[in-house]
Amino acid sequence: MDDELRERVRREAETAALFNALKHGSDAQVGAIMGPLMGENPDFRPHGDEIPGVVAPVIEDVNAMDREEKRERLAELAPERVEELDAEDDEDDQVLPDLPHADDYDEIRMRCAPNPNGPWHIGHARMPAVIGTYAEEYDGEFIVRFDDTDPETKRPLLWAYDEILEEIEYLGFEPAEVYRASDRLETYYEHARELIELGGAYTCSCPAGEFSELKNSGEACPHREKDIETVREEFAAMVDGKYDSGEMVLRVKTDIEHKNPALRDWVAFRIIDTPHPREEAEQYRCWPMLDFQSGVDDHLTGVTHIIRGIDLQDSAKRQQFVYDYFDWDYPEVIHWGHVQVDAYDVSMSTSTIRELIDAGDLDGWDDPRAPTLPSVQRRGIRGEAIVDAMVELGTSTSNVDLAMSSVYSNNRDLVDDEAPRQFFVRDGFDDRGSGADDAYAAIEVPVEGGPDSASPPVHPEHEDRGERDIPVADGVLIEEEDLPAVGERVWLKGYGPVRYDGERLAFLDADIDVVREEGVDVVHWVPADDNVEVRLRTMDGDVTGYAEPGFADVDADEVVQFVRVGFARCDRHDADESVAYYAHP
Repeated sequence: MDDELRERVRREAETAALFNALKHGSDAQVGAIMGPLMGENPDFRPHGDEIPGVVAPVIEDVNAMDREEKRERLAELAPERVEELDAEDDEDDQVLPDLPHADDYDEIRMRCAPNPNGPWHIGHARMPAVIGTYAEEYDGEFIVRFDDTDPETKRPLLWAYDEILEEIEYLGFEPAEVYRASDRLETYYEHARELIELGGAYTCSCPAGEFSELKNSGEACPHREKDIETVREEFAAMVDGKYDSGEMVLRVKTDIEHKNPALRDWVAFRIIDTPHPREEAEQYRCWPMLDFQSGVDDHLTGVTHIIRGIDLQDSAKRQQFVYDYFDWDYPEVIHWGHVQVDAYDVSMSTSTIRELIDAGDLDGWDDPRAPTLPSVQRRGIRGEAIVDAMVELGTSTSNVDLAMSSVYSNNRDLVDDEAPRQFFVRDGFDDRGSGADDAYAAIEVPVEGGPDSASPPVHPEHEDRGERDIPVADGVLIEEEDLPAVGERVWLKGYGPVRYDGERLAFLDADIDVVREEGVDVVHWVPADDNVEVRLRTMDGDVTGYAEPGFADVDADEVVQFVRVGFARCDRHDADESVAYYAHP
């Protein structure tokens, strides 16, 4: 191997080693470099026996550099490889796929279209999490439209409108515009009249069963060829409330022989006698079906991209008939699978949760056992933790599972640095009908020979936040399972080592090495007399016990870490007890 070739080998090896080390965040390895090096440089192969000896010291030099030095050196040798690394980093950071044909639009506008029939369950958070993230990525707009045009079977709750907007805010998003479909009936009537004039709709008084038989056999309804004037008059009578429920509908004229019966002459408007709960809409009786209403609204509000469930593929196909009549361009559509959430015994169904609340089986929408956003918010879980977990699921057409452990991990990263530490000794458990068999008991034990108080840090990683002053006085409470056997030692966290003699805990003259080297257990505790009674509400039941005295000064809505128990949100301080909600380990 001549000097010129040797220099080339060194240069190529250094470039490959730098790229490999930067890409994987670890030391470059000879084995990982040799394959690509020989494959990309055929003229090196005749010197295969010599090349490892040339490459090894080069890799040793590369591994001695810090990351910034490696990056600067790679930029000198092969700037295009730095660009390749940056492009890969961008791909790694981008969890969501690119929106289809995004460059064809001046502004990306996406909508979240909730039914205001109750607070959101956790699964509902997926839509605002994803479209809100897309809106941020594309500098677009996030629209909220309440699809509240079914005052009977999906009857809106008046308070749910504001509740859902608050939940969107909790998730970290602010909609650019908010609409209520029940405010827009005249707009839908106007488009229905225009559709009639285009010959795209007709009034039908066929009994539902009779029309279904005709539709399924591909036969036209006898009303299908009504003249436009008659259809116009009968629709006006529908709007004026001159028909009873089920007596007359307005159908979109599609293809009566379409291979998919669900697309054949579908209903656009029907009569509902039940008044809408909103005063502004209570006079209306002629209501649009969701496919007509949402199709019109998506066009008029400039929606460019729609995300909907894979089970709603027929909606786009139905709406396409209306768009064709009006000569509108249909938005881009992304279909995704359903999301299931683990860790809950209660179904993720708004109607089921409401039934359980009405029956007294749940205390309310924010009961810890309910899989709802009000519940996780009350537990001290931040909206950002849910959004990040939902975005990680992507937009696959397959059904996906959300592990609450991923939400808890995200939330732990958000709150751990801020949460002050507290001791909480558990003393009882009420399963509230959940069937959980947890059991706790607090044991009072005298302490002799030690300091009068303990001074554990407010936060073990932030000395500047100071210490907690916890009196010991004559004794402490510890959990029964933490009581050592007679003659054995434990370390009272923040206080020191003690030995149990069967009646009391005697303070010992020892340092932390007994924990590190001899395996002495570290346990939490509270003063036997000076403590705070706490009810900790969990998904399994209510845990009762005692917190250190400083818990009385914790503000409502503040998240703390109960040492060896988990993170919890302080809810309130009542006269007889304080109440906290368990977040997660």
